[in-house]
Amino acid sequence: MITVRHIERLFSHHQHPRLYRELIAGRPEASLGGVEAVLARVVPIAALGMIRLDELSQSHTSMYRRLLNVVLTAQQPDGGWGDAMTTALAVRALLGDGGGHGAAPDRGLAHLAGLQKEDGLWPRETLRRMPGDAFASAFVLMQLGDRAAFRRAVRFGDAIAWFTANQRQLDDPTRRLWAHAAVRCRMSPAERHDHESLWRSTRPAA
Repeated sequence: MITVRHIERLFSHHQHPRLYRELIAGRPEASLGGVEAVLARVVPIAALGMIRLDELSQSHTSMYRRLLNVVLTAQQPDGGWGDAMTTALAVRALLGDGGGHGAAPDRGLAHLAGLQKEDGLWPRETLRRMPGDAFASAFVLMQLGDRAAFRRAVRFGDAIAWFTANQRQLDDPTRRLWAHAAVRCRMSPAERHDHESLWRSTRPAA
C-alpha cells in the first residue's frame, strides 16, 4: 500500500510515471486504455495523490498541502483544468475530506456544467463546440457521480438517461468505465421522481 512518505519521495524526485502507476493500482482507472495520456501528468497525479491521502486520513500533512497547491495554481481562468476528465478529477480531489478550498471546486463544477452538451454528455476536449464523448463523460460521472454538489451543478439526470438509452452501443472500454460509474450514479427514488417530472414538464407537446 502506498504511503505518505512514498508519495512524497516519488513526487519530490519527479518520478511521475511511477507515482501515477502506483496511485491508480487497484482502481478502475488501472484497467482502462485511453486514460494514461490524460492522467499521467503532474496536475492529475497531484489530484490522485490528494484523493489517496484523503483515503488514508492524511489530509493534514504537508504533502497534502503541497499537492493541493499544485492543483489550485493550475486552475484556469474559466474554472477548469483543461479537458473535462482532468477537471473532474481535480474537483473530486477538492471535494474530499480535506475540503475548505474556497471557490475553486464551485468554479470547477460551473465549468463542467458549461461544457455539458444538450444530450447530457461532455466533450473530450475543453471546447464547448466539440461533440460529446461517451468515454470522457463516463469518466466524469465515475469521479463525481456520487457528489451532491455535482448533481446539483450539472444536468445529472440527462447524462444518466443518455447512458441508459445508449449503453448497448458503447465500445468495450467505455462500457467497463460506465459499469463503475453507474454504481456511483445511482439515483434515489426521490431523485428519479424529480428528474422524470422535469423531463415531462420540458418535453415538447405531441
